Amino acid sequence: MTQRLFILLFAAATLLPPGRAAAQPSARELKEAATQLQKFNQFYRYLNGSYVDTVEFAPLVEQAIRSMLSQLDPHSTYLSPEEMKSVEETFDGSFSGIGVEFNVLNDTILVVNTVVGGPSERVGILPNDRIVAVDGKPSTGVTRAEVPKLLRGPKGSVVTLEVVRKGVPAPLSFRITRDDIPIETIDAAYKTDSGIAYIKVNRFANNTMDEFTRAFDSLSPVRGLILDLRGNGGGLLEQAIRMSEFFLHEGAEIVSTEGRLVKPASYISRTRGAYSRGPLAVLIDESSASGSEIVAGAIQDWDRGIVIGQPSFGKGLVQRQFPLGDGSCVRITVARYHTPTGRVIQRPFERGHREQYYADYLRRLASNDPDSVQTDAPRYKTLKNGRTVYGGGGIFPDIPVPDDTTGYSDYWARLVRGGVLNEFVADYLDRNRTSLLRKYRTADEFARRYRTPQEQLDALSAFGAGRGVEPDSAGMAVSADLLRVQLKGLVAQKLWGTSEYYRTVNPSLSAAFRKAEESMEHWDEIAKNILRDK
Repeated sequence: MTQRLFILLFAAATLLPPGRAAAQPSARELKEAATQLQKFNQFYRYLNGSYVDTVEFAPLVEQAIRSMLSQLDPHSTYLSPEEMKSVEETFDGSFSGIGVEFNVLNDTILVVNTVVGGPSERVGILPNDRIVAVDGKPSTGVTRAEVPKLLRGPKGSVVTLEVVRKGVPAPLSFRITRDDIPIETIDAAYKTDSGIAYIKVNRFANNTMDEFTRAFDSLSPVRGLILDLRGNGGGLLEQAIRMSEFFLHEGAEIVSTEGRLVKPASYISRTRGAYSRGPLAVLIDESSASGSEIVAGAIQDWDRGIVIGQPSFGKGLVQRQFPLGDGSCVRITVARYHTPTGRVIQRPFERGHREQYYADYLRRLASNDPDSVQTDAPRYKTLKNGRTVYGGGGIFPDIPVPDDTTGYSDYWARLVRGGVLNEFVADYLDRNRTSLLRKYRTADEFARRYRTPQEQLDALSAFGAGRGVEPDSAGMAVSADLLRVQLKGLVAQKLWGTSEYYRTVNPSLSAAFRKAEESMEHWDEIAKNILRDK
């Protein structure tokens, strides 16, 4: 299962709070459950008392739980204690560590950036420093996946790093006290030259709306807002509701839930949103799920803004989390989501066919066809203007836009998938960071003046050859313009942050962003015409 699917399956689980149960199972259902539990207990005793070898029951029980859940819907799941810890960090919005952004370059941990105000910055760790030992043990040769295990640890714990710094003859030793490091859920927030705000939200965690409000306030006043929920697999229901409230009028229904043993509930906007008026475009794609679909569905159903991009994932099942004694838990589906018009967000599935469910998703992703709404999809009328929107699972955009694959080639794919592009930029900045910052004092100046030269593309080809990606002149001819933009964006990101990456690449590489920007510039002619369409 790909990392994207793991995020959709685990991090996208939107959890109902306890205490909403209304109905109880029938007497017949309770009797049947008791009979089957007794059967399982008998089997457990027979196995423990009779099997020829000693039985390790922990992995057997875990596998039994996973197997039972796999016969239900695609989103009921088991999380081991280790998985729970990782997911809790994602939702909490922080973890304890030393506060660096890193890469692994030539088998050595390279500090790309330090978190402002974080533990590493406080003791004097600098970008381009190479970490060669951790607590006296050599750290060269580690993989990227192994680095967090070395650098993270409990808040207040101490780690000693040995660092090699360019221009300093002897290694430097730093004693760092680990602290809470925030995990940002806002990837980018910037304002275009024409005054349009762009904010990209990667998930809904405990800190999302605090981050979002700060980002929006820092950009105000704005002529319009592009809210980018592409790739956002969801998260906490309460944060998705708060984000919807930000855009809606007081009293607007945001989402409702219903289930066999769960009391039906409607979530209503409690106040007029801070941006309840003004041009608004929401970007979604096939990986926008759960909380993203709640926000996009509410905005669409109330004719508050336009939705642009590709049909969303269609994850509309609500899980309740039940803890197990060893720190693990099960998340069991207890309800379904409905948008304000009554559309079911969950796309159809067949019980016990989880792999088929995700295979269908991957086929939709590969087809790159944003117009793929089924002709027999149920139709609904929006609540303000009575225009037609489609049900049947997921959110179908008002303006379908396919991914822009111009410039894609097999050669480009090998450079990206092999990590060559990122490694090349890290190596390039290792040698040129100081001169670049001297030449381009600000991100704006870099954006205006910097052009990726042909020499850099030639150097990338040579660098890739050294990493096993053979030069391909035909592929480079197809992908040269794409690589120029990506290289510039990655340099900007590592010098000034992720906002500058998106500021660089969006206008050139994102057709959905360009359509959103065009809609903002011509709101009356494009967006209002769509929102009035009946």
